[in-house]
Amino acid sequence: MNPLITAGIGGIIETVGKIADDLVTSDQERGELEIAAYKAETERLDGQVEINKIEAANNSTWRPFIGKICGWGLAYNFIAQPLMVWCWSALQAAGVISIGLMAPPTLEVEALMVLVTGMLGLGTARTVEKIKSKA
Repeated sequence: MNPLITAGIGGIIETVGKIADDLVTSDQERGELEIAAYKAETERLDGQVEINKIEAANNSTWRPFIGKICGWGLAYNFIAQPLMVWCWSALQAAGVISIGLMAPPTLEVEALMVLVTGMLGLGTARTVEKIKSKA
């Protein structure tokens, strides 16, 4: 869930709790309100857990797609394209391909690397979060 929304909901619950404290006179009423607040928060968290389970079960998310695009882009730029240029030059020298035709282009590696390093950074941050929560 969006952290801003979560913080907003938490702030609302906290504010309602403070107002309720001002209105409540007995310890029993205060206890009942605390229990109701805990139940509401638990229900909200249970709902988020269900959403997380559904998202985790779904294999067709954007991250694997972007990861594959980055992988294919890097493979093309650093393996396939140099081999194609070499073959292109050999075929032009043999007269099979016209001299006027241009060789296959390179990709804009700077933009691709921004995406790759960003994804690797997110993956690392997620791994650190998992390690810290289990430690």
